[in-house]
Amino acid sequence: MGDPGASAEAKDKSTGKVAKQSSEASLNLDEIRELAELVNEHGFTDFEFENENIRVRLSKQVNTPVYAAPQMAAPAQAAPAVSTTSANDSAPAAVDEDAGLHKITSPIVGTFYRSPAPDKPSYVSEGTVVSPESVVCIVEAMKLMNEIQAETSGEIVKIYVENGAPVEYGQPLFGIRK
Repeated sequence: MGDPGASAEAKDKSTGKVAKQSSEASLNLDEIRELAELVNEHGFTDFEFENENIRVRLSKQVNTPVYAAPQMAAPAQAAPAVSTTSANDSAPAAVDEDAGLHKITSPIVGTFYRSPAPDKPSYVSEGTVVSPESVVCIVEAMKLMNEIQAETSGEIVKIYVENGAPVEYGQPLFGIRK
């Protein structure tokens, strides 16, 4: 009698439940929890869904690994004190180089670009003094160009990523000396 396409109800294929659609779609707390569990189960750190009625973004902090020079592993091994001391004597140059730096990390997974366009100059280079609002690079994710700001004042002393290289969430991009 009635046209099924004209109905204001939609059937969820995975659960078989019928849900009424309204002009103001929303998610209840149980649906958000279920979505968060799925995102966590599959190891995502960021998830975003958007349609004309609703936008949901889930994100979780991931502890970034601490990178240490290979010489730092020597004290953990069963080695004479003399050899541990000599390993520590040779390591400070590499460790101290990054130790006092504030690191700007990638907030998302994407592609790192140092300039706004291939024919434009880089936003920053080593030796550039930045303020918290200074744009230092772009990380492209899903065809969206995300400008990354310094978030602190100081001098760019190290650039960790090559232009056009893929980056991971939390990966260091720049080292700033405050």
